[in-house]
Amino acid sequence: MTGDHVLEKRIHTRFDKAFVVVIGSELYGDSIAVGRNLSGGGLLVEMSYAPPLGTVVTVHFQHHRENDVVDEIVARAEVKHHHYLNFTGSRGWDDAASTRAIGIRFVEFVDAGDVIDAYRTH
Repeated sequence: MTGDHVLEKRIHTRFDKAFVVVIGSELYGDSIAVGRNLSGGGLLVEMSYAPPLGTVVTVHFQHHRENDVVDEIVARAEVKHHHYLNFTGSRGWDDAASTRAIGIRFVEFVDAGDVIDAYRTH
């Protein structure tokens, strides 16, 4: 298309917010990460490492309420993409930084089960 019209090719609508998630992996353990661009099909996750493409991870969406009550939704997801993001702050190249991110596709939603033990989180 031409002009100001942009054709959106995504199947699912994205929820453009940043929020904390826990990414679990049998090989790498559990990591606290930042989820972005949540949709019915998947999620972009900024994290300190990038599991190999094809790895199946668990994504823990947690909401902590009063009296130590935790609401949790858990999804199994496949790592589909690796992203390496370079950016600068308001001070230019003196303020340069980078982060890793993975694009994951939801496979299924599962029973939350047990609470994640603190010693498994890094």
